[in-house]
Amino acid sequence: MALSSAQLEVVDLTPCIGSEIRTDLDTLLSGREAATIREVLEQRGVVFFRGLDISDEQQVAIARTLGDLVENEGVGGINKISLDARVNQRAKYLKGSMFWHFDGSLQPLPNLATLLRAVRLSDTGGQTEFCNTYQAYEDLPESDKEAIAELRVVHSAERSQYYVTPEMSYEEVAFWQKSPTKACPLVWTHRSGRKSLLLGATSDYVIGLAPEESRALLARLRDWATQPRYVYRHEWQLGDLLIWDNTGTMHRVLPYPEDSGRLMHRTILAGEEPLQ
Repeated sequence: MALSSAQLEVVDLTPCIGSEIRTDLDTLLSGREAATIREVLEQRGVVFFRGLDISDEQQVAIARTLGDLVENEGVGGINKISLDARVNQRAKYLKGSMFWHFDGSLQPLPNLATLLRAVRLSDTGGQTEFCNTYQAYEDLPESDKEAIAELRVVHSAERSQYYVTPEMSYEEVAFWQKSPTKACPLVWTHRSGRKSLLLGATSDYVIGLAPEESRALLARLRDWATQPRYVYRHEWQLGDLLIWDNTGTMHRVLPYPEDSGRLMHRTILAGEEPLQ
């Protein structure tokens, strides 16, 4: 995507996903280029800014230029993402982020986007991968598009927990089954008219298909969407501020040691459109 101005330079990192945006902090804080950044984000799925050395308050201020923040997210709009339970009380469940997923599949409006800033890094692992679910859908054979056009998938928190704890106890199963499930289209038709695949770790089963057929279809489509040509892997540097479009991507973090001290500061932009 060729775009440059006095304020922004966009450098694409793979053919269909991931771009570095080069600019200065004053431009980001002013919001002057917010509409352009959102446009690039929708088209490229992931953008990042390097070398800006921003604070938590500045991260939240930048986020507010791009959309509304999710209420009650952390403290002052910042949630500390760490596998250290002393830092994050939900550290145990963050292990689920090591599997392909998108955020907010069970919410009325899935999160629009997430801003993530690298505060401390692990010596090994900890890269984040993203796949472009818009492009993955567009490249499907027409026969597949026709076959999945009307299918709906039940998403559940319970399904995602089997990735973390394959042999859950009865008490654990009963706990996660208290969470509501949600039926979503397998193909999300966005208000822009573009379509993307809705997959990921919360995908439990396809309504109307036999269990084995449902599992096979979801696995096949996940493998299709996460093949290398649709994936961008971000090699973090301290201070990186990365934003991903949660409505048109899936993501996962690559494994890293629990005691590494890796710490990311997260701000979430609230969803703006329902699943259709």
